Amino acid sequence: MSALIKGETGDWEIVIGMEIHAQVTAESKLFSGSATSFGAEQNTQVSFVDAAMPGMLPVLNKLCVEQAVKTGLGLNAKINETSIFARKNYFYADLPQGYQISQFEDPIVGEGKIEIDLPDGTTKDIGITRLHLEQDAGKSIHDQHPTKSYVDLNRSGCALMEIVSEPDIRGPEEAAAYINKIRMILRYLETCDGNMDEGSMRADVNISVRHPGDELGTRAEIKNVNSVKAIQQAIDFEVERQIDHIESGNKVVQETRLWDPVKMETRSMRSKEEAHDYRYFPDPDLLPLVLEDGLIEKMKATLPELPDQKKHRFMNDYGLSLYDSSVLIAEKSRAEYFEAVANDNDAPESAKLAANWVINELLGALKKDEKRLADSPISAEQLGGLINLITDNTISGKIAKDVFAEMYSSGKDAAAIVEEKGLKQVTDTGEIEAIVDKVIADNPDNVEKYKGGKDKLFGFFVGQVMKETGGKANPAMVNELLKKKLS
Repeated sequence: MSALIKGETGDWEIVIGMEIHAQVTAESKLFSGSATSFGAEQNTQVSFVDAAMPGMLPVLNKLCVEQAVKTGLGLNAKINETSIFARKNYFYADLPQGYQISQFEDPIVGEGKIEIDLPDGTTKDIGITRLHLEQDAGKSIHDQHPTKSYVDLNRSGCALMEIVSEPDIRGPEEAAAYINKIRMILRYLETCDGNMDEGSMRADVNISVRHPGDELGTRAEIKNVNSVKAIQQAIDFEVERQIDHIESGNKVVQETRLWDPVKMETRSMRSKEEAHDYRYFPDPDLLPLVLEDGLIEKMKATLPELPDQKKHRFMNDYGLSLYDSSVLIAEKSRAEYFEAVANDNDAPESAKLAANWVINELLGALKKDEKRLADSPISAEQLGGLINLITDNTISGKIAKDVFAEMYSSGKDAAAIVEEKGLKQVTDTGEIEAIVDKVIADNPDNVEKYKGGKDKLFGFFVGQVMKETGGKANPAMVNELLKKKLS
């Protein structure tokens, strides 16, 4: 998907690296016992440590460390048995310490790799540079007073995993696929809830452009983008801005920019700091973090089947396409629902049928009604029952759609609806043959035209037979008998 962009001076290639900040799923903060629940009243989840009161010392949360190790394993990354917390010094109103405890030269997780699924049906590997643990800052609120800003420290000290990618991403579609896959992995692992609208997952997007084969261009960093759509829009704007800027004879400045979703543009925030600007040094209040023996193996034992493992299993075991498998694994609950439907029937074609019904009918109906899968009026067992009726020829696929609609609105089982409404498929050869004979006898002109070469009229005869049987005749039998009689 790395399409080149045509400019006045030739083709341009987009180069993107991303830093994803994911809040660790834990009931307390990285270095204090304060709660982390979202939506609490301002400044009600703040300890003396979070507020940086003099003499307060950080105490590392063991669960946060385990969650970081688990995430690293899910990213196919190297886990470093020794890592070091450092102080990253900068001054901002919502950072009471005047520094952030983070990791710099020695992070807890090293290089890894994930596979992304692209809209054209291909996959691509994206390198992970590192994952490190750090504490979040507070939140400045600028819209509560005409001349003052307020600070809420509830988020201050919450544990973040910063996941840094290699500059392997080549456009907005790949960026969307990358953040979606990272979010999926985190949710499968239950190490971050991935709720971008609540700020528990957000991304800094580093963007540069170059002519193919050239050295990397100067990058601009778009800070704290909190939706997949906004990431794609910000990339589109920033790429166009940089190309226009360079082709006008100017140089791109390395800087931090903000995405304005109202004006649909990025705008300059500050010059981009380098590592030395933050004056990193090991935090004197924290010893090096040394993982206890057996912790990595213990975390490996807790890993669930991850999205890509599940995707490839669906393709191999169920014969599904890459697209169908990718849609089904997007949410863990969705994959589990599909498997419950597919495994309810031994017919070889039932898995593909199950995928079609889950993706096209069920998810389509839920999306239209703005419902989640958890709120589905049709259980996996009930949908499996409907598919059983199709595979054993009790009802046709066409009738099944009407039955599905009734199931969705009433919550009734498919078998009960079929019985109630007398929808069983007619599979009696003699009965169907009699109707075929009647249709042929009633339409001599069309029979003559069909035999004279108008093959498209075959559909007319099929339609007439289905009409006579109220759509209940077995379509395969109808086709077979018509071909035989009309030849």
